[in-house]
Amino acid sequence: MPKHHLFRHSLSLRTVNLFVLLALAGSAGAQTPPATASTSDTGPASSNVAASTALPSQLQDFGAYVDSARKTFDVPGIAVAIVKDGKVVMEQGFGLREIGKQDKVDAHTLFAIASNTKAFTAAALQQLAEAGKLKMDDRVIDHLPWFRMSDPYVTHEMRIRDLLAHRSGLSLGAGDLLYWPPTSYTTKEVVEHLRYVPIKNGFRSGYAYDNILFSVATLVIEQASGQSYADYVRTHLFQPVGMDESLIDKTYLKPGMDVAMGHARANFKDLEPVPPMAWLNDPGAGGIYASVHDLAKWMNVQLAGGVLPGPGKDGKPARLFSEDSQQQMWSMLTPITIKQPPIPELAPLTPHFYGYGESWFLSDYRNQRLVWHTGGWPGMVSRITLVPELHLGVVVLTNQESGAAFNAVTYRVLDAYLNPTQKTDWVAVYDKAVKQAESKADGSFATHEKARDKNGKPSLPLAQYAGTYRDPWYGDVIISNEGGKLRLRFSKTAQLIGTLSPWQHDTFTVRWDDRALNADAFISFSLDMDGHIREARMEPISPLTDFSFDFQDLRLAPVKPDSPDTGE
Repeated sequence: MPKHHLFRHSLSLRTVNLFVLLALAGSAGAQTPPATASTSDTGPASSNVAASTALPSQLQDFGAYVDSARKTFDVPGIAVAIVKDGKVVMEQGFGLREIGKQDKVDAHTLFAIASNTKAFTAAALQQLAEAGKLKMDDRVIDHLPWFRMSDPYVTHEMRIRDLLAHRSGLSLGAGDLLYWPPTSYTTKEVVEHLRYVPIKNGFRSGYAYDNILFSVATLVIEQASGQSYADYVRTHLFQPVGMDESLIDKTYLKPGMDVAMGHARANFKDLEPVPPMAWLNDPGAGGIYASVHDLAKWMNVQLAGGVLPGPGKDGKPARLFSEDSQQQMWSMLTPITIKQPPIPELAPLTPHFYGYGESWFLSDYRNQRLVWHTGGWPGMVSRITLVPELHLGVVVLTNQESGAAFNAVTYRVLDAYLNPTQKTDWVAVYDKAVKQAESKADGSFATHEKARDKNGKPSLPLAQYAGTYRDPWYGDVIISNEGGKLRLRFSKTAQLIGTLSPWQHDTFTVRWDDRALNADAFISFSLDMDGHIREARMEPISPLTDFSFDFQDLRLAPVKPDSPDTGE
């Protein structure tokens, strides 16, 4: 199989995670007007932009700078909003909603904000705590008595606050294949399968990012409120903040809406549209679609300590949540190891502290505290960054999987306020980091290729590898013999269908039909002493494959024809 089919890469969603670490380790186009920006390069000015609030001098060429980021990292469209001291300094779109079409991104264009949804989930839980419907330190089993982890102690001690802090003992992205790519499991079924997901680290002993515990948080919100997650967030968060454009999930999108199309590099090479994805069985982890216009309002409420715009009852300010609740969300629960930057130019981004609170990352930059999060979605990635002491916020939404782009834009804005005497070309810096990461990934594949025994043939006739294989937490994976080719299908995941090709001995490569997944994998079969298949194990081929393709946690055992399907 040609090398580029297996491993030629650009920036996958896992690279978003990489560039989060880079951010902490660490042109052509129309110039942005010197005062407030309009909603698009050609569109009318947004009515809620404060005309008296001027952009800093370092951002006078911001339009050209964003366009250079789009060109360098091949991003069709970017939307940016900046808020300062309660005012909207700028909200603007750059580029196209979809390649090959003329519709432009503006401040009202909806993007999937992915894991930036997690902060809404945390706010919902804090609101319910304020209402006396739960306590953040309640055991999860107090609200969901049937809840189980794979360890009895962790099951008993898991608190609601723990669901938001990535310190459960689960490994990075554990259980994500239960809903990513979209599966037919319900949210309750996802949570029920948690009892089989392996715990590989100590409870509360360290940081490992997960999504699956936010499905538990989703159910806690529904149980405590008596509403669906979508209805609760819409009525208790979106409406009070004034986020009238925002939607809970892709299923609420209607034809003709101002919405961006995601884009990914098929085969890690050719940019193509990625259709919108619905995450119905874990909405609290990443389901929301929003515009920078709405997210500017969200940032201002956050920076105001939960105070809503406009007068409240009895002349007192109305609040989305209390100041104490915000302090809990912004207090570090899980420290994160600070790593050295991969290139020297990223050294200025190395923080003095780094950790995670309740659905927010916490770090510092140029002696200012940052409260921030990123989001990765098929075809879209984003970043929201708050500088509380300066009452400054910036959101960057993109419709391509380039963490380098959103970081380069974010740090240009932060520098304009925190380091105005120095103008760093973060596009060039991140471009260098991207090229180095890609070079290392190529080296990883070269190592596989060098170790490969090209004369090593499968131990069995291909037809004997066909059958149903079952993993305790995912369910069934089916390999069929179709005209002499082995085809693999994840029973609950429509997108995970691919073809097996011999690699060496009893190891095959799986090449997915959907080339935009960028998640081709190795699958290795182990045989018993009689030559029968005992087990199959998988792992991604590329180190840049999104971590949510947690193939490495699967333990696939052959299923006898009369065995019941435990994955139902």
